[in-house]
Amino acid sequence: MPEFCRSSGKFVLNSPSIQSPKSYENQHTSDRKRRHPHHPPHHSPNNTTKHPYSEHAATAASSGIPAAWSGRIAAIQRLNNKPRHHTPIAPLCDNPTIMINKFGVLYAGCVDMDDIGYAGTPANERWLPDDQLASVFKKSESFAKTMDNLGFDTFWGAEHHFQREGYECIPNLLMLFVHLAHLTKDLRFGCGFNINPMWHPLRLAEDYATADIVTNGRVRFGIGRGYHSREVEVFGNPIIDQDANRELFEEQVEVMWKAFNEPAFSHHGKHYEIPPRVPYRGYELEEITLVPRPKHPVEWWQPVVSASERGLNFMAKYGIKGMIGGGAAPGGASDVVVHKWQEVQAEHGRELELGGDLIISFSVYIADTPEQAIEESRLWAEERVKMFGPLGFVRGLSDAQVAAINSNDPAQLVASDLPTIEGDVESGGFFAGPADLVTEKLLAVQDHYPGLEEVNIGITGMGMPESATLEQMHRFAEGVMPHFNGNR
Repeated sequence: MPEFCRSSGKFVLNSPSIQSPKSYENQHTSDRKRRHPHHPPHHSPNNTTKHPYSEHAATAASSGIPAAWSGRIAAIQRLNNKPRHHTPIAPLCDNPTIMINKFGVLYAGCVDMDDIGYAGTPANERWLPDDQLASVFKKSESFAKTMDNLGFDTFWGAEHHFQREGYECIPNLLMLFVHLAHLTKDLRFGCGFNINPMWHPLRLAEDYATADIVTNGRVRFGIGRGYHSREVEVFGNPIIDQDANRELFEEQVEVMWKAFNEPAFSHHGKHYEIPPRVPYRGYELEEITLVPRPKHPVEWWQPVVSASERGLNFMAKYGIKGMIGGGAAPGGASDVVVHKWQEVQAEHGRELELGGDLIISFSVYIADTPEQAIEESRLWAEERVKMFGPLGFVRGLSDAQVAAINSNDPAQLVASDLPTIEGDVESGGFFAGPADLVTEKLLAVQDHYPGLEEVNIGITGMGMPESATLEQMHRFAEGVMPHFNGNR
């Protein structure tokens, strides 16, 4: 772990191990102030000084916001009025081998909601009013402006449809990103992800090229196969039949690749005949040209989910970079994927440092102690299980547990021994605690994956209010990001 060097006044890397919240508290609680003299002291239950935002607690409570952090709304409003560039904090060390230099946030489009967690409203019974569902756009504006001011690199969004429950409410990333780009200065926007089977590949290629030009290259291209049957199948393409879905997806990628990279092209496959052999203005059509074509080199991204040999080899063939969710603790399931990724890239002639051409995502919540962070995040973590468990994105759920989630009976959920946030922390996918603990964990990740340059932080949990996410953006940007070389 990074250790404090008294002679230099900086931290230096030592062991790459990642400590648990308990061991961290035992070893580091007593010397936080010494190690971070430039940080103001944290407020704590034993601090007799009146909390500067306590006057707002009653207002927040009446809005259904958890009391543990809701009083900081006033602070967020104040911080949003700060000058554009905050005062930099000296990095932990000047080691040129430090690679992580970009931080992004993935916002899937969840609107503010109440009555969350295992004991709250069942996921299938949520049916929010139109105005509440449309609030996703103002929330996106708020996040984008704040991220731009604080120096984050990329706002990642997710394309989804028909979600009256309010979990994922952005149907068109490219339209939204063009709008947000005109409200911001430096922030980039990542498609995480456009779902190919819900598009004609040429329409997606045209729309991306247009966004690339009008934003001057600030939109990053991302593609996925989808996972909601209610979405993909409604658009007339397969997702329940995974083989058919992958076959269609791969042909769509081939079409878009040609459209982006060839001045004129044709494609004759199982699903697409481009162009059809038809007469046009006195000649028979044999090739077409994408108009417009992207102005900047297209950087392709795709989620790494199953990490199958076919999938990884397909990505390597087209030079598609990968995003891994849920963290990648050394020795864990995702760590195996990172090593497998490196091996497949090498087989295609690309020698990468471990972690190269990947983005790894970690859930993060910064509070005075790990215990406080866990308690304040608990309901959002439970709502995530309610949303994603039946879709196969929560490891280890039994059929009985999935049935309990789908029962629409909160009592069954509470009694079903569903995953806890403590398990997420233990697995290494959730960093919970003070900013210096989060920094140490990320430095350990960086030491373990020397090729990793970019990390996404999960601070937009299911049911997490806008005010809580804004606070986490400020705390991460001001307490963690300055310790990594090259962060803009």
